[in-house]
Amino acid sequence: MLREIKEESGIDATVSHLVNVISNTAVHKWYDGVTDVPTKVMFDFVCRVVGGELTTSDETSDCKWVPKENVLDFITLPAIRLRYEAYLNFNGSVNYMDYVTTTTQECKLNFQRAL
Repeated sequence: MLREIKEESGIDATVSHLVNVISNTAVHKWYDGVTDVPTKVMFDFVCRVVGGELTTSDETSDCKWVPKENVLDFITLPAIRLRYEAYLNFNGSVNYMDYVTTTTQECKLNFQRAL
């Protein structure tokens, strides 16, 4: 995870704590309309910057620091927005979220509960 952060953003980080466990519970088609994307489980951690310099990479086209209170202005995909809302409202209990991607553009949230 820390290697990925460095590769994709140029930032050196340390892990602070777990916020979300997210599961996409349905197989759906990739953007090519042919390839199956399998179910997956994702983990969201709060990390702290300890060095490096924010930069783009082969996997990022743009990057910038955004004030915490403005981050939702940049997120439109429902499943990703929900993850960030859970982070912003974190109360110490890890959230579990289960959703189904019905197309590459639409997500349906099934439920959310604290672990």
